[in-house]
Amino acid sequence: METFIQLTVTGLANGAILALAALGFVIIFKATGVINFAQGYFLLVGAYVVWAGIVDFGMHWSLAILVALVVAVLVALTTERFVLRPLVGENVISVIMVTIGLAFILQGIVQFIWGTEPRSMPAFIPRGTVAVLGVPLSLNRIWAMLLAGAILAALTLFFQRSRHGIAMRAVADDQQAAMVVGISVRRVFALAWALAAVSAVFAGIIVANLFGVSGEVAVFGLLVFPVVILGGLDSVPGAMIAGAIIGLLITFTAGYVGGGLQQVIPYVVLVLILLFRPYGLFGEVRIERV
Repeated sequence: METFIQLTVTGLANGAILALAALGFVIIFKATGVINFAQGYFLLVGAYVVWAGIVDFGMHWSLAILVALVVAVLVALTTERFVLRPLVGENVISVIMVTIGLAFILQGIVQFIWGTEPRSMPAFIPRGTVAVLGVPLSLNRIWAMLLAGAILAALTLFFQRSRHGIAMRAVADDQQAAMVVGISVRRVFALAWALAAVSAVFAGIIVANLFGVSGEVAVFGLLVFPVVILGGLDSVPGAMIAGAIIGLLITFTAGYVGGGLQQVIPYVVLVLILLFRPYGLFGEVRIERV
């Protein structure tokens, strides 16, 4: 039972981080229809910028996070304005290839500046263990779950209550109708990319605190794809629930089976979902007549 509880906490922590990273992917797809294959590399950029701010420039961790957010938002807005906006109306394959190219560009920039050697993130999430009902649990996993959950809750409130959040939901439902009532679709597209960058930076920082600063942060970010396929490409609640499912599935597989199978199982789920429920658990089913 002790092992089960420890694995459950670890899985939920990983799932919360995955949901946070996947939320950015869903925001972009829901608002703009773009499948962003570079989402995992926004996590990588955020982690390295925070590390450089703290270690190289001696910043307080809060200031380093602020700088990382500004850098990621600028990269996202520049990409949306000068790369993706001119491709509006083009073939979907062209847009997908652009985001794949963006992923390699971000990876190349990170490797050019910081190299490929793994680094340890200065800990600002408490470490050690804490006993809960007599079961020792990793304190950093609990904090990671709480932080990711708080950010997810804040973004959910933004979509439900704020004026800009409501505008984004309107554009996602019907762009033409949103334009009729005076909503700037271009501004919503830019806001979607900015929010996706923000969620990715927070996810990348939390991952780096758990696993260190290296290319593994982006590899972790690639698990976004099984999450969004399982939950539904356009479903925010689906991303949260699917994040928890994938996180638990990976952790239980690693704990009880091992053999590296935990690295494969998310993509097995991805293939099965695409075969039997291609719109995911909560995705909107679209019927196109040709």
